[in-house]
Amino acid sequence: MYDVNTDDVRLFFADVWRKRQQPQLLDALQQKALRIIAAHTEYAPYLENVEQFLNRTWRPEEGETNPFLHLSLHLSVQEQVAIDQPFGIAVIHQRLCERYAGDWVKAEHDMIEALAETIWQAQRYGQGLDVNAYMTRLRSLVGLGQEDEARLNPHEVGQASSKDV
Repeated sequence: MYDVNTDDVRLFFADVWRKRQQPQLLDALQQKALRIIAAHTEYAPYLENVEQFLNRTWRPEEGETNPFLHLSLHLSVQEQVAIDQPFGIAVIHQRLCERYAGDWVKAEHDMIEALAETIWQAQRYGQGLDVNAYMTRLRSLVGLGQEDEARLNPHEVGQASSKDV
């Protein structure tokens, strides 16, 4: 696991934005981040003045979107798609991109809503992420129902093996 805090994430995106004129200096993850940032140029003021926003809290109930969280969720979805984990997410991404005539940003915005809802549910109930609920949300975006067989959630792995003993 990585020990990443809010400041690290915000500074990461700001650093990528600063290096945008020299993409050869960026590693693979930073290049993905730059592609996402380039699709969200409305966030440039936050990236250019990141120090002013290190302690800022955005409140969804006040109609605010946290630009750093939004960029991070894009990056999370892209990383999941790249390794097809949870299994099947790459096909869902592909289908959504096809639906939106290749508009990967719009496709990922749909997927981000599903991921954010899953994270919110986990936080609300003090549980780990429910991969089954996440995949059901994603599958519904492309007209598929719930999977026939439930997946084992990562936070349940230890519990399952201790039950088997």
